[in-house]
Amino acid sequence: MKPLLSLLFSFVFLASAHAQTQLSYYLPDGVSYDSSIPVHVPGDRHIHHHELIAYLKAVDAVSDRITMTQTGETHGGRPLYLLTVTSPENHARIEDIRKQHVSMSAPTETSPVVVWMGYSVHGNEASGTNAVPLVVYHLAAAQGEEIETMLKNMVIIIEPSINPDGLDRFAHWTNTLKGRNPSSDPNDREHGETWPGGRTNYYSFDLNRDWMPVQQPESRARLRNYHLWKPNVVTDHHEMGTGSTFFFQPGIPSRNFPLSPARGFELTSKIGEVHAQYLNKIGSLYYTKESFDDFYIGKGSTYPDINGAVGILFEQASSRGMKQDSEHGMVTFPFTIKNQFTTTLSTLKASYDLRMELLTHQRDVVNGASREAASNTVKAYVFGDKHDPARVWHLLDMLNHHDIKVYGLARNTTVDGKTFESGSSFVVPLDQPQHRLIRGFFETITTFQDSLFYDVSSWTLPIAFNLEYSGLAARSFTSGLLGGEVGTPAFPKGSVIGGFSEYAYVFEWDSYYAPRALNRLLEAGFRVKVATKEFTLPLADASVKTFTYGTILVALGTQDNPGRVHAIMESIATNDAVQVYAVNTGLAQGGIDLGSPSFETLKKQEVAMLTGDGVAGNDAGEIWHQLDVRWGMEMTQLDVDVFNRVSLDRYTTIILASGSYGNMSSGAVEKLKQWVSAGGTLVVYRSAVSWAIRQGLVAAKSVESEPKDDKSMRPYESASSEMGAQRIGGSIFQTTIDPTHPLFYGYRNATLATFRNTELMLELPSNSFAAPMRYTSEPLLSGYISKPQLARLKNTAAIVVGGQGSGRVIAATDNPVFRAFWFGTDKLLANAIFFGHTISGSTIAR
Repeated sequence: MKPLLSLLFSFVFLASAHAQTQLSYYLPDGVSYDSSIPVHVPGDRHIHHHELIAYLKAVDAVSDRITMTQTGETHGGRPLYLLTVTSPENHARIEDIRKQHVSMSAPTETSPVVVWMGYSVHGNEASGTNAVPLVVYHLAAAQGEEIETMLKNMVIIIEPSINPDGLDRFAHWTNTLKGRNPSSDPNDREHGETWPGGRTNYYSFDLNRDWMPVQQPESRARLRNYHLWKPNVVTDHHEMGTGSTFFFQPGIPSRNFPLSPARGFELTSKIGEVHAQYLNKIGSLYYTKESFDDFYIGKGSTYPDINGAVGILFEQASSRGMKQDSEHGMVTFPFTIKNQFTTTLSTLKASYDLRMELLTHQRDVVNGASREAASNTVKAYVFGDKHDPARVWHLLDMLNHHDIKVYGLARNTTVDGKTFESGSSFVVPLDQPQHRLIRGFFETITTFQDSLFYDVSSWTLPIAFNLEYSGLAARSFTSGLLGGEVGTPAFPKGSVIGGFSEYAYVFEWDSYYAPRALNRLLEAGFRVKVATKEFTLPLADASVKTFTYGTILVALGTQDNPGRVHAIMESIATNDAVQVYAVNTGLAQGGIDLGSPSFETLKKQEVAMLTGDGVAGNDAGEIWHQLDVRWGMEMTQLDVDVFNRVSLDRYTTIILASGSYGNMSSGAVEKLKQWVSAGGTLVVYRSAVSWAIRQGLVAAKSVESEPKDDKSMRPYESASSEMGAQRIGGSIFQTTIDPTHPLFYGYRNATLATFRNTELMLELPSNSFAAPMRYTSEPLLSGYISKPQLARLKNTAAIVVGGQGSGRVIAATDNPVFRAFWFGTDKLLANAIFFGHTISGSTIAR
């Protein structure tokens, strides 16, 4: 205890006790509280992240039950924290408790159960995080045998604000617009925050979809600590529409991920009985089995299930501000906080009561992995790509965050006609504690118990990364294939092969970070060209190499400052994992010479993307993240109302993410057409393609749905499920591509898997060159699609390249940078930006 700090922070935070909402409104009856613990009473305004952290630090300073640790930082620079709450005696030996817990040895009567409580992964679902001061106050200040016994038998990990950047955006919005007498009218401006809203993080990623991809800093910090503790129960506190009540799982059983242990869902139901008891006491309406699912393992309530824990989703009807009318009566902000706090208490009660069952369940899942692996026909997975170690590194990094052991391939091996080379390939054995998770990452699935999905239905990682991979059966797998364990993988480094050159440097487009390398060169003012044909050259080290389509050329004789070239080549080799080759002649031994007109000149790109109302925030954010974070490129975000009135002359590429664009003026549409005709590259995705077709920007035609012949009467109650079954929520499909086409430089195979979550399908254009990516006749690789939709999709165009004048319009049915983990198609966006203007006019749809 620190009396001086206690006095200081009690003064600061007790001031909130004079607000209209009283502390007694929230707290359970019959509990006395330590007066030395600072108080923050929520509910009269939305807490900002810095205010929350200040309060938590104040409690941490005076409570011997709480330890607060910074675990990371958001893109917006806001610190991420975890609180560990347990008895003082447990704190004194906390590392021993942690090690004993993760050892998965048989639990004893003194083994604490570990409960992880996460709040407001969606920043504008703010009642969760605003309940945290109550949760922390109760755990720190409550007195009596009940709380002391509970803390002695529990370690509680609190993630107080999963999404600080989104939380602050929403808090600023609603606190700015609420009056002294807030309006409950749903039409009031307070209830309709502006684009992109506070739901998502800094780059508009939905963090409740990032537990599996683990591409955002919030998720990376969480997963590191999750696997340090391997909790038994994980809560995920959300909000939903104002017209709802309160939801808690088990949810819809037929929509559970099949590899998640059934016992976990049984325990979820048992815990749900306690939630019902607590909510009954305060008169809250709720439901449990009619919505949501536990299928996509990248969600906060589903990822724990496959790891042997019990994940619990809470959904509270949102006030989206201070108060709002609904069919159930007035939904007030304090009421939403009270429900989140109440179900936090019910979770702790149930976890304490079911402690031995929860501990035994997790131990059985982990310790049963070897038995399950022994019965599986696949014993390991091997994957790799000798041309692109950076893309492989990203998968290794992802697997490492999930506590999955990966080994280097000890010797070259051939499986299913594919050769995997030692040094560039890796092996994941299934006989390890994360057995179920590995299967969830590597297996494909095409049969389902249910046809409705809350989120995506497939995410097979090596396919997402466009990596060669194979399952190794018992006859193919031996321990002799296992080289050294990878652990935390080091980012790969390239080199300048042949050393210093006075003539030219070249590098191929295979590397995942080749776009970043090219952008560095263009930003530095160098003259750069791209090869549209293959060529074979002698290198400065006396070897000979054949270079493929998309090879980048920097000839020293054309540069204003050739002396700087070698230094930047060294830099991009080191930082971008690119193999650079020094050459001393332009005379090719095969293919084109370096002075050939088949090398196209590249230019520095000025990229703009339309944003604002009507634009899909997730898609736009993923594009922004790709350019800004991955490729280090500047990008202008133009709200549509700004786009309507500004000149487009400075931009070389304009991107339209999925959206409606109905607020673009007719004059702006005409201006866009003129810009394309003058040589601009327009890139449109998903629903933006439909808009572009209607505006006459691209000569493409959508595939219409076949009319239904069945006119028989069907039950009204089945309408939503029948229509929902036609939705493509997210599945993986096979396409054929043309690796000689500028949009597919850097790809060496004629097939490419793509992720699709749209029903838009395009007919093949009459100019066959204009569809360089098209779905195969048997396109489904993994995931759900109805038979009628699959029939529509076969042999359709995934990309149609059109244009007007000297410009190009690249229309893609799918988002190539989906959730920042679809590494296999990321490069399509880079190719459209850097090489779109090189596409010949004779090969486009008109």
